[in-house]
Amino acid sequence: MEIVVGQHNLKTRHQGGVVTIGAFDGVHHAHQMLLAHACAKAKELGVASTLVTFEPTPREFFDTAAPARLTRFREKITLLRRTELDRVICLPFNARTSGAPAEWVVDDFLHGLLGAVHVVVGDDFRFGKDRVGDYAMLEAAGNWLGYEVSRLGPLAFGDERVSSSRVRQALSEGNFRLAEKLLGHAYFIMGRVVYGRRLGRQLGTPTANIRLQRYRAALEGVFAVTVDAGLGRPHAGIANIGIRPTVDGKEPLLEVHVFDFDEDIYGRLLTVTFRHKIRDEHAFESLDALKAQIGYDLEAARAWFDMNLVHAHRASG
Repeated sequence: MEIVVGQHNLKTRHQGGVVTIGAFDGVHHAHQMLLAHACAKAKELGVASTLVTFEPTPREFFDTAAPARLTRFREKITLLRRTELDRVICLPFNARTSGAPAEWVVDDFLHGLLGAVHVVVGDDFRFGKDRVGDYAMLEAAGNWLGYEVSRLGPLAFGDERVSSSRVRQALSEGNFRLAEKLLGHAYFIMGRVVYGRRLGRQLGTPTANIRLQRYRAALEGVFAVTVDAGLGRPHAGIANIGIRPTVDGKEPLLEVHVFDFDEDIYGRLLTVTFRHKIRDEHAFESLDALKAQIGYDLEAARAWFDMNLVHAHRASG
């Protein structure tokens, strides 16, 4: 899968494909259905399949209190690599992008710059300044300019549509089973281990620290996790996401303690997959109280893994 960052890096060879556009936050089942349709159409026409996405997301640009981001760019690309998509074009979403008229999107961008032969969108797709562009406008432009347009309806799970907001709700409730069904994969966060204040080591539980690099995190609290450090196999562990109020933390941080593990992983890229919520984050009256609670959390996490490993072995047997 080719990744093109910025409009200035687009070349003539990037023209003539099947194009879909969107934030694709979480790359959930509905996104995957849309991408599968675009990829199938591209194979049918013998051209490349292309996703146009944005950093930051439009909602983040317009509202600093936008909903929590499910996937940052690295995580999104990791998930998109699991599809048959040929190309991702990532454009900066800024004042210029947000002010682009809908007419420019369908004419100068899709037709002129990308030379799209087919455009695939979801049922709620809107585009252009003030979101005035809709499917009817896109279809009319395609008829005039020579590209086909198709629209996919919503994907439902249970009685509700699959959406990024529904995934966020499931995660906020600690319902990882539902989140995984909506996403089509377990929820994870990726990041490099950075040096911290070594408070975990002082409390008897050394942690790998990962800066979240998010406007907001979709999770908060203490969780049983599995950790992949690229060292052969994932390891069980426990993680805290939050600002660490007991020690006057200032920014959200992901702290991970890997069970029975003592290798140096500073600078290493970790994939932390969330399995079970243990509790919410809250302030403690002292470091001793926090240390005692960490002990209870460790026991709870190990007990959860022990129980679920037993069930997994029974199911496989």
